[in-house]
Amino acid sequence: MKRATIIAHEKIAAHLKLGDHAIDATVGNGYDTLFLAEKVGAEGHVTGFDIQKEALASARRRLADAGVDDLRVTLRHASHAEMLQHTDQPVAAVMFNLGYLPGGNQEKITCTASTLPALDQAVSLLQVEGILTCVCYPGHPGGLEEAESILTWAAALDQEIYRVEMYNEKGRHEGRPFLVSLTRVA
Repeated sequence: MKRATIIAHEKIAAHLKLGDHAIDATVGNGYDTLFLAEKVGAEGHVTGFDIQKEALASARRRLADAGVDDLRVTLRHASHAEMLQHTDQPVAAVMFNLGYLPGGNQEKITCTASTLPALDQAVSLLQVEGILTCVCYPGHPGGLEEAESILTWAAALDQEIYRVEMYNEKGRHEGRPFLVSLTRVA
């Protein structure tokens, strides 16, 4: 069985092209930010959000080591729930990788109170044929509650506008990560 993060990258790669705009809603150590920057190329742009300064510093190092300049990526020390305060243009892709910062304080986690508004903002920015991926981690304290709320949110989306797909979600009660992916079709 493929990891949810790998499936998310495959789904995004199938949609994103050079020159596109994308958002990394939860920068963390910058793996997804770098992935998005490579996919949009020098003509595109990525905006990334994280509330932890150490996450942004780690991501900046990763981007610099890969030769990705500040013109291609803007990192914001802000919550993903503040997305609309920092961007208003349509985007081709939005990635969420929830939970806590790997190697960081495991008590600082994403939570339903900010993630659901962030998801609402993200879908409002998606262009037609744009994609959103959300990797959920139900195995840590607070993670199952957040994951369940995301599944409820996704199920309530208008199916004439969004095509929603789930990967590995049946393992959520065992604490296994899973992916919610949606594409805007109208």
